[in-house]
Amino acid sequence: MSYAIDPELAEFAEAVSGITGSVASMRKSAAMSAHFTRPPDLDGVTVEDRLVPSVGDAPEVPVRIYLPHQRRSTALIYDIHGGGFVSGDLALNHPANVCLARDLGVAVMSVNYRLAPETPFPGPLHDVYGGLSWAAEHATELRISPQHFIVHGSSAGAGLAATLTHLARDRGGPHIAFQFLLTPELDDRLHTPSMQTCIDTPIWNRSIAIMSWDAYLGSDIRGTDAVSPYAAPARATDFSGLPPAYISVAQFDPLRDEAIAYAQALLHAGVGCELHLFPGTFHGSTAVKTAAITQRAQHELLGVMRTIIARMR
Repeated sequence: MSYAIDPELAEFAEAVSGITGSVASMRKSAAMSAHFTRPPDLDGVTVEDRLVPSVGDAPEVPVRIYLPHQRRSTALIYDIHGGGFVSGDLALNHPANVCLARDLGVAVMSVNYRLAPETPFPGPLHDVYGGLSWAAEHATELRISPQHFIVHGSSAGAGLAATLTHLARDRGGPHIAFQFLLTPELDDRLHTPSMQTCIDTPIWNRSIAIMSWDAYLGSDIRGTDAVSPYAAPARATDFSGLPPAYISVAQFDPLRDEAIAYAQALLHAGVGCELHLFPGTFHGSTAVKTAAITQRAQHELLGVMRTIIARMR
């Protein structure tokens, strides 16, 4: 199909059009991206890697903590990387997390959850919940407030972030004050108009979505009544009491319509939600940092972050 992609993104769209929907290719792509990313300037930020408990008898989870030297808030941004549930690690968002900590003056913590298909649902969710619980238990040490937690994720990471808000609400904590969901992966049923029409969009398309959910849920489970709302949060029936949200979507992304529906579900439950669709974009097109639409999206994200953090003081 033909898509009216923003001209500043067209060259990148052509370059990534050959990405295939296999676990191996996604892991190779993520590793190459991390390898060719310039190491960030760590001036003003202390970075520390730790191992923290997961849930139950699961192995300990690696986390990376970013502490700015100029602290301006007791908030914690809890970052969950993307990668379709099957790829990504602490290196994926490392440069962005350094910038978040330094620019916003807040602590940031990233979690290296186990990946599917080797560790399907609920293992990754247990890991991200365990990491957040550890942060709440060590709030004094980290000089953060357990009432000022912000969950932040993109793609599958945003799906895990959304699910984390349901799990934390239902278990009585940790408290989550806000959720940033960037092009979230939320619904295994794959029945939305965008999922039906975005069959060959760059980076993410319907076939890759199928691979992703099959890896996360296990074979022959996707789309059936056996799928838990804790795996696919779009299946939830109760959205009350969840934290307010900012949700961004890309125009030519099969995940677009499920994210819009999720925003509507939050609003119908009385949960504050800001929704922004960026025209001419596709899943992962924010990698083109020089594009005006990418810069506008990043400027808006930081603006919303600053506003939310300022209200927490």
